[in-house]
Amino acid sequence: MLRLEIAALYAGVNILLLLVLAYLVVAGRQRHKITLGDGGNSDFARAIRAHANAAEYIPAGLVGIVLLALFEGSPLWLLHASGISLTGGRIIHGFGLHTGTLNLARRLGTAVTWLSFVLIGGGLIWAGLTQQLGR
Repeated sequence: MLRLEIAALYAGVNILLLLVLAYLVVAGRQRHKITLGDGGNSDFARAIRAHANAAEYIPAGLVGIVLLALFEGSPLWLLHASGISLTGGRIIHGFGLHTGTLNLARRLGTAVTWLSFVLIGGGLIWAGLTQQLGR
């Protein structure tokens, strides 16, 4: 069950990351007295996008990591590499969105997140094919 424990670790961290980003949106709504939308406030709009971007990528990434964990042949390094790159990418991207417009952190965060999707997607295809081929 070590594989599911690894998946649980990254799921827990990413769920907490989503909670932190959601809190920043709620706090921004209270601070700027905005009940709906972004109120034309560019700083607040970035907080909304940081949460939304994480909410767009994290669920699919976590589903993939859990599926990888269910395949006994999946190497532990692949689970960790997928989880670290998903988590790191989302943290870097969120930081970049909170600090300004298009910047290195946003680009790097996107690239690292996409790397996690390549690892997860490639790993799932490999695991599925090897199971089908009986190896």
